[in-house]
Amino acid sequence: MITVAIAISYLDRQTLPWAIKYIEADIPIGNQTKAFLDSAFLATYGLMYLGGGWLLDRVGTRRGFLAIMIFWSLACASHGVAGGIAALVVSRLLLGVGEGGGFPAATRAIAEWFPPQRRAAAMGLVNAGTAVGAVIAPPLIAGILAYGHWFDLASWRWVFFITGGFGLLWALWWFLTYRTPPHEQAHGEADAGPAPTIAMLLSRREVRGLVAAKFMSDGAWYFYLFWLPKYLFEAHGFDLKQAATIGWIPYAASGVGSLCGGWLSSRLLSTGRSVDAARKIALGLSAACMPWVMLAPSAASVAAVITIFSLAFFGQQSWSTLVMTLPTDLAPRSALGRLAGLVGLGGAFGGIVMGQAAGWALDAGLGYTPVLTLAATLHLIAFGLICLCIPRISQLTFIRKAVP
Repeated sequence: MITVAIAISYLDRQTLPWAIKYIEADIPIGNQTKAFLDSAFLATYGLMYLGGGWLLDRVGTRRGFLAIMIFWSLACASHGVAGGIAALVVSRLLLGVGEGGGFPAATRAIAEWFPPQRRAAAMGLVNAGTAVGAVIAPPLIAGILAYGHWFDLASWRWVFFITGGFGLLWALWWFLTYRTPPHEQAHGEADAGPAPTIAMLLSRREVRGLVAAKFMSDGAWYFYLFWLPKYLFEAHGFDLKQAATIGWIPYAASGVGSLCGGWLSSRLLSTGRSVDAARKIALGLSAACMPWVMLAPSAASVAAVITIFSLAFFGQQSWSTLVMTLPTDLAPRSALGRLAGLVGLGGAFGGIVMGQAAGWALDAGLGYTPVLTLAATLHLIAFGLICLCIPRISQLTFIRKAVP
């Protein structure tokens, strides 16, 4: 059920990138405007990642996820009534507010139901939902764009109405079926003492290093996610037919990466490796898949470009599965939402910085080469930060100072 929710999340956030050529017929959107729309989503997404974690720590996974899904589905549908840039910005801001709580909710649910040695594999399955949503997006959106005019409305508007409706159906499913496990049946560690505050979390080098690593790696990921369709349309002459037939392949590779990263880490644990070794070996191998993307601008064929990005997407989502598992290794249950929120906040703002850099570089006539070259290095830097700041992955202890 949570995998489906994450799939809907990625379908919703892919609507604008894949429909942008058709939106531009009604609402002109340049590169800097495109970067601004992406940043609007990521700003509230990152802040609500933290706010959503706080909400979930207080109201619980069941009620929190229900409210989050309803809100973001309505926000997605609101794009369909936009009449200009200002309205699109508001819709992107609202979509970010809703979707920001998705992964903290998923992380909490996994911690509720799975012991540590099974969490990476479970997170891999959930994270594979990102690929399902992104794989569905190109052919589904192409179909809606091709036939939406049958309903006497600009076809791109139906993209947002239909995808928003999927989320409302999921919310009904969740409300009717999901129940939090009783405490005595829940797997995992019991919390000791009061929950650490955000300030207490940030006082630890391990937490700061994890947030910084997410800032780096998600800077690259959000650039790929939001700019790959535009890059394929502009640099390699993609049309709607190619978008529907082969544009989904890198996203499918990302789903395989999600499963492989989680499986490898869990497999290493089952053979006697420590949590520290199991996570870092898998993270290092994932990061090694990323530098090849700098070869994309010189690729001689569309097949080569798709292969390069497929490898990068595979490595990124393998990496992402493991990074999203690390909060469950580091934080007590009472602070899990907060830590997952801090990590997500770092990632979202990395995406803002990278997106703005991309928009500036393209409008300055520098092309995609310098941006892709930079993006290719960020996961390696992030891996170095994790190794430096988290010498040993294990649950952290937090002690509140007594008030005199």
